[in-house]
Amino acid sequence: MERVVLVTGASGGVGLALCQRLLEEDGRIHLCIACRSVQKSEATRDLILASHPAAQVSTVEVDLGNLASVLRAAQELRCRFQRLDFVYLNAGIMPNPQVNFKALWHGLFTGKVLHMLTTAEGIMTQTDRLNGDGLQEVFTTNLFGHFILVRQLQSLLCGNEKPSRLIWTSSSNARESAFSLSDYQHAKGQESYSSSKYATDLTSVVLNRKFNNQGLYSSVVCPGLVMTNMTYRILPVFLWKLLMPIMWLIRFFAKTYTLTPYNGAEAHVWLFKQKPEYLDLLVKYHSCTTRLGRCYVEPRKMDVDEDTAEKLYQKLLELEKQILEKYSELLD
Repeated sequence: MERVVLVTGASGGVGLALCQRLLEEDGRIHLCIACRSVQKSEATRDLILASHPAAQVSTVEVDLGNLASVLRAAQELRCRFQRLDFVYLNAGIMPNPQVNFKALWHGLFTGKVLHMLTTAEGIMTQTDRLNGDGLQEVFTTNLFGHFILVRQLQSLLCGNEKPSRLIWTSSSNARESAFSLSDYQHAKGQESYSSSKYATDLTSVVLNRKFNNQGLYSSVVCPGLVMTNMTYRILPVFLWKLLMPIMWLIRFFAKTYTLTPYNGAEAHVWLFKQKPEYLDLLVKYHSCTTRLGRCYVEPRKMDVDEDTAEKLYQKLLELEKQILEKYSELLD
């Protein structure tokens, strides 16, 4: 039987490039693309089929920031499939990003500018807001909605003849300094994106500890700095046009400046071809490019505390319990 691959956030950027690259690797897979609306799903499916007309591509509507939508999508997927081989947890948001030009200017004179430009540490802030469930929107979309989806799809992911894989899109911006266990939704800070990605890394570590013996393996990747709609919202369009030659120049010194979605999906595709039993589960896999643009993958040890990871996981379970009670009518 063909392998079944689910990709969230598939309508553009790294998600769309990933779908196309996976079909180039194995045209026999059943690709299920998850987008926030029926219109986006159908448009994305048509785009993929235009270049891969023989591919098996289905769609599911899911808004990861809306937990009722997540539960409905999970129910639909359980009815449709007997198992899932790969779930790429790729959807994400970064609302109202702002650049701290003062910090960037300071970095020019402290020798930290390359580090700041490759990790956005100290120069990027975001303004978050509450969603319809009363939860922080970035936390819900980037992490908790995916967490609920995985938990609801557990019957399709565990106990299969071959291992199933979770592959989370994280970031080099995932930093412990932006995360607090006492404020794990990041309601009080201004680095919600970084916090949500660090929480993603922590969650992946615990999922491996709890589910590897049931045949479920979790990995995290960083696509590098990719020019997508999310990135373009950081600065006005005219500034990006002025900066693009500089961005390509920086790539000679910063290997994580992958820049294109195709390059950014390198680590995702590389993991598609690996046996999970041989992977280091405390490593994040980074998409990189050489100075001449050749793609490769670089593993880097994650800076995660396993005790903190377990405590976060328990908090996620407590929050999950509240959500399932709220939406009990959507459960089987």
